[in-house]
Amino acid sequence: MSAVLRHPIALWAGFAVAHLWLGMLALYAPGQPIGDVTQVYRFWIVDYAFAGHGWVGIDTVWVYPILAILPMIAAAAFGPELYASTWLTLVMIVDAIAFAAIVTIGRRHGVAHPGWWWLGFLVALGPVAVGRVDSITVPLAMLGMLVVLTRPALAGVLLTVAAWIKVWPAALVAAVVVALRDRVRVIVGAAAVTVLVLVVVIALGGAGNVFSFVTQQTSRGLQVESVIATPWMWDATLGPGHSRVYYDFAILTFQVQGDGVATAAAVATPLLALAAAALLGLGLLAVRRGREPGEVLPPLVVALTLAMIIFNKVGSPQFVTWLAVPIVFGLMTHASGLGRSFRVPAALGLVIAALTQVFYPYLYTEVIAAKLSIVLVLTARNLLYVALFAWAVVALAEVVRRPRSDGPHDLSAVDWLHARR
Repeated sequence: MSAVLRHPIALWAGFAVAHLWLGMLALYAPGQPIGDVTQVYRFWIVDYAFAGHGWVGIDTVWVYPILAILPMIAAAAFGPELYASTWLTLVMIVDAIAFAAIVTIGRRHGVAHPGWWWLGFLVALGPVAVGRVDSITVPLAMLGMLVVLTRPALAGVLLTVAAWIKVWPAALVAAVVVALRDRVRVIVGAAAVTVLVLVVVIALGGAGNVFSFVTQQTSRGLQVESVIATPWMWDATLGPGHSRVYYDFAILTFQVQGDGVATAAAVATPLLALAAAALLGLGLLAVRRGREPGEVLPPLVVALTLAMIIFNKVGSPQFVTWLAVPIVFGLMTHASGLGRSFRVPAALGLVIAALTQVFYPYLYTEVIAAKLSIVLVLTARNLLYVALFAWAVVALAEVVRRPRSDGPHDLSAVDWLHARR
């Protein structure tokens, strides 16, 4: 049976079934699971830009980095009526490229579980896994991490392109720069992409709005699903407090209101910066003590990704998709004979994804109504975020304390994809 599961035909059959299932849910499941695509993205491109009102991110401020507009434009290639199905096809194509890399690397080591894990993760998370712009950044970032030890310049390019679509992969760039000896190539790749983006946007007249995705986030409150908002969700659920859920028409999302919310929202970003700096500091300390990138990077990228979720004013369900990148990277690294076991993150990631699908999109009205049963599910999901973050921090600290390994000493030059051969 294991030989069958490792066969590429079985893996690609699983890929096709998983994406067909997710596509069906995205198009037909209750709760408007692909509403951001059909209503928001389509409006920005078809009803706003194509109608001659200007381009978001260039002519007006925007909540996303400018390259996020490219997949949104691509989804309109076959007309507005097919916008949703074209988007889902685009996501499947980009996923297939990343999946091909996973299958190829896995065959070299005689393993298939990273590929099967990612498919299980996508199905566990449900339609939001393919119904947001994050669905484009995840496979790009995954490809970047899979080549980071062998082609650092290409990794810098891929990760930075992803970061110019949605900001979170910038944390992966920072981790790679800290952990890799060949960091200069990563920096050159990242800088080349950034300069090219800035030159093109400025030439198009968007100099004043190119960084508006940063300023647009500063005034927002706490989104209901965010980890930080959990105490106020319980206050709204149990009744005697003064907290409540409301809809912010400027940000187009549900947020919490109550005593102390403004203070929590104000300190969230500084806490995130402090957490990221502390984690990068631990990573740098590990490198200075002679630890290898294959030891340092897996727990570091998990910890940084979780920090960007836990210390975030936003808690959108699609943030769960980010976990696929560090977990698949950790599974592949361990399969190659480098780094520690990733069974715990893999298991927790699946449960986090499944709990998220419980309340989004099907029962999201229960979340905004602060119903006890769903707030319990939301709280369990958020506590597992914290548990996984704790695992990553402890694992990173153990790398710092562990005696120097006797393994390969320059994994930026050694083909880690063949480490067991």
